[in-house]
Amino acid sequence: MLSGVFLLSMSVGRYPLSPAEIISAVLQRATGHDYGVKAEAVSIVMDNRFIRAVSGALVGAALASSGCAFQGLFRNPLVSQGVLGVSSGAGFGAALSILLFSGTAFAPAFAFLFGVCAVWMSFLVARVCGEVTVLMLVLGGTVISSIFSALLSFLKYVADPYNQLASIVFWNMGSLASVESSTVPAAYASMLFGMLLLLLYANKINVLSMGDREAFSMGLDVRKTRAMVVMGATFSTAGAVCIAGTIGWVGLIIPHMARFFVKSDNRRLIPFSMLLGAVFLMSTDILCRTLTGAEIPLGIMTSVIGGPFFIYLLKKYKGGGWK
Repeated sequence: MLSGVFLLSMSVGRYPLSPAEIISAVLQRATGHDYGVKAEAVSIVMDNRFIRAVSGALVGAALASSGCAFQGLFRNPLVSQGVLGVSSGAGFGAALSILLFSGTAFAPAFAFLFGVCAVWMSFLVARVCGEVTVLMLVLGGTVISSIFSALLSFLKYVADPYNQLASIVFWNMGSLASVESSTVPAAYASMLFGMLLLLLYANKINVLSMGDREAFSMGLDVRKTRAMVVMGATFSTAGAVCIAGTIGWVGLIIPHMARFFVKSDNRRLIPFSMLLGAVFLMSTDILCRTLTGAEIPLGIMTSVIGGPFFIYLLKKYKGGGWK
């Protein structure tokens, strides 16, 4: 399924290509031999669509795994990857970069920096009452998200409406259209590191989902485990936001779709959420590129899909717990 959607992602566009042409273009670039593919087709496949498809797969996997981990960590089926403010902080960082440098060249670096900073600030707020509990973390994340959202609104207010404002708005809508090869290595490394950390701690997330007292009685270092899971989810989400902007709903709806197939054991749920998230985001990106003449931002399409699904979740989990 993943390979099929990946191949389809590289096939569709203003310059449609057949699977045979794509494979020939890859071989031609890799080996240097002439397989009868035009140079412009090779450039389209290798310099644009290949990076875009890989980025879409990694971003979808990173957001889905982060949301899945947070739902287990906070024992709440209605939280997503942005619960600790990483998305709001990253959005503010990117907007600040656009305002300071009149362009998006430094937006990924600023987005990553402020995304991580937002999560750190959420921890500081949670420590106001001493022990960092799940409830205080959620409250801290809510406060920090609200502050960064307000700061982002202020930057939009003071931005140049003819140039900077459009860039800020478009970046925060989320898109894979502006993925640059210069920012790909660092963002990929961040996402892969975060996802690997979540996979390593999947079984411990199962224990944490039973509650802090039960986890402590079973010999689990609750504080360290929670910090490592948050770090993994933060690096995954921050890396995704670096190259794709703010994309909502993926971390909320994909883990629930995955539970239809593998239930709630995070040892299977997290990797399956990664697979499903990669397929979902690449498929959504294909729709964004083909539905209209102009490309639709990813954040709009995921919201259109995620909104009705969230209503379903509210009905299913109206008691606040898992069913």
